[in-house]
Amino acid sequence: MERKATVIGSLKQLLLERQVIHNGFRYRFYGSDELLDLLITFIKTERLCCGFFKFKIMVSDGDSPVWLELSGPEGVKEFILNEIGL
Repeated sequence: MERKATVIGSLKQLLLERQVIHNGFRYRFYGSDELLDLLITFIKTERLCCGFFKFKIMVSDGDSPVWLELSGPEGVKEFILNEIGL
């Protein structure tokens, strides 16, 4: 649980932008290999507890931002805000 909190805390510090999408949120980060590793760790931990999440990572060249889409069924936006805080 501490590792999950550390990963989420790191993502919050690195977050550049959050956009609301129909069934969740889209997050923008600076692109780096370290960030990609952090996102993969986040996805691995969230899959264990929240099988209803859908994840999508969008990556271009090394200088482009990385986008993470986190979505799911109705009510998932409130869950993300209350439980994850992203």
